[in-house]
Amino acid sequence: MNIRQESEEIEFATLSEYASFSRYSKGRDTKEDECDIRTCYQRDRDRIIHCKAFRRLKHKTQVFLAPAGDHYRTRLTHTLEVSQIARTIAKALRMNEDLTEAIALGHDLGHTPFGHAGESALNDVCKEGFAHYRQSLRVVELLEKKGQGLNLTKEVRDGIVNHRTSGNPSTIEGKIVRISDKIAYINHDIDDAIRGKILSEEDLPAEYTDILGHSKKERLNTMILDIVRQSRNKPDIIMSEIIDKAMKDLRNFMFKHVYSNPMAKGEENKAKTMLKSLYQYYLEHLHEMPEEYIWLVEQKNESAARVVCDYIAGMSDQYSVRKYEELFVPSFWMS
Repeated sequence: MNIRQESEEIEFATLSEYASFSRYSKGRDTKEDECDIRTCYQRDRDRIIHCKAFRRLKHKTQVFLAPAGDHYRTRLTHTLEVSQIARTIAKALRMNEDLTEAIALGHDLGHTPFGHAGESALNDVCKEGFAHYRQSLRVVELLEKKGQGLNLTKEVRDGIVNHRTSGNPSTIEGKIVRISDKIAYINHDIDDAIRGKILSEEDLPAEYTDILGHSKKERLNTMILDIVRQSRNKPDIIMSEIIDKAMKDLRNFMFKHVYSNPMAKGEENKAKTMLKSLYQYYLEHLHEMPEEYIWLVEQKNESAARVVCDYIAGMSDQYSVRKYEELFVPSFWMS
């Protein structure tokens, strides 16, 4: 028996009956030989961490566009915080921590530069529409490794595409990531908003904080502990009614006072205009994109509109600004 098989046996001996067992995975679209050391979900986690789209997350906006400070969240730090919360819940409930981690690390790979502003811009101009959760799936199924994709297991891909609020993951681990995403961005966006002096802890309505807690630490502990207590030995991930309502109401408060706040979003219209201009330009100049994108159109018969979205969605904030300046801003020259 090799190390992977020993790990699979440990899963059978220690995990909940509702967990996703590596040995019973529905597998990959392209069959591969198993690893002697890692389970299938561990391999998926490693493939995501080593892919280019994951590395680019460090230069993509989470909420605050172009913040002047080193401690504001990026899309990468958000992803890591979701992973940490999700793994804590999975471990406490004896679910498959490796599957949970893989889904969490891959859930936002398809996010555009400038966060949801970029997503909205591409959805406005692309006739086929654009949504980051579908793009995340497209990244791992097609775009990575120059059109080969990462060949992830079906369980990981299901969790990635279903991490949105209205998603319906087929595994408990996917459900853990979906709720961990909400917990992470609510609490960490509050932290960033306080750092940016958009609001203070005292501005948060007492009707929510008296239930959830009066600090980031207290709120995280309250939400995570409630999920563990309510979901223990059950085939679902749930919260108590009072905590669930307070969390949703606090989320609504954040949408009203932070996510649409001019201080946080003052540059958003500029970002949207910029990305829309890039989209129109590359739609008319396909051969100015990198070869791997041209190949998708010419050899894989992908639509030009979709591939232009692929290219722009993959850009970091800085790279998109640089490309815009190259294409639309006149440069000075010296004799």
